[in-house]
Amino acid sequence: MKDDKLKAYRYFLKDSIRKTIAFNFTDQNQGVPVPPIEKPYPEGATLTNLPGLDEWHMIPQTDLTHAIGNRKSHRVYLNQSLTLEELAYLLWCTQGVRGKRFQGHAYRNVPSAGCRHALETYLAVFNVDDLAPGVYRYLPLSHQLLFEFEDDMLSEKMITASLSQPYPGKSAVTFIWVAIPYRMEWRYGLAAHKVIALDVGHVCQNLYLACEAIDAGTCAIAAYDQEELDELLGLDGEGEFAIYLAPVGKVKKR
Repeated sequence: MKDDKLKAYRYFLKDSIRKTIAFNFTDQNQGVPVPPIEKPYPEGATLTNLPGLDEWHMIPQTDLTHAIGNRKSHRVYLNQSLTLEELAYLLWCTQGVRGKRFQGHAYRNVPSAGCRHALETYLAVFNVDDLAPGVYRYLPLSHQLLFEFEDDMLSEKMITASLSQPYPGKSAVTFIWVAIPYRMEWRYGLAAHKVIALDVGHVCQNLYLACEAIDAGTCAIAAYDQEELDELLGLDGEGEFAIYLAPVGKVKKR
């Protein structure tokens, strides 16, 4: 790779761009209304209520040192379903809302630059109790699942979109995080994009650790066909697009 391209990509990893931005001209400081915390959905959509914290009777308490020490990537899963309770737990750990909500912000269980949380969680569901296979979106504000669509070829399409990696189509459920950049750009302008990438790393690490509590495993995936995956999810590829994914399934107890 030529030196100029290397410099450009390395520049993205730095925070030098912050020195070049007139933050008083960002949309936030120009009085543009704050973008919504959560992507809207049509009236009459099919929603599934998820079990809340007080209903997680089967989720064991896990020592954090044990979870960190046993964290690893798993690419092979048992032919065993996740319960709806377990899926609700994983979603709460990765994007669950807690604390106060105010002016387009909501405190969640992962950090985010400026509390902007520029991510949506889509799920390719294959084997979850009490949940029909298909694509869903998590609604963190109400702790519900929004049914997006079903597709008899979903497993094959997920594998194709993952550059023929089989595990995103062979899991119990595959988490797909979608970036809506403007949520972060509204506050930070051109300094938004690095922190979106950082934020999604926080989310996936929480998924790894939460999986340890339910005898499940995951594998973070950053190599995928961008256009194929965006098209599968019905995303425009500009204002919203897939940024990271992670299949989850049960693994042998260690």
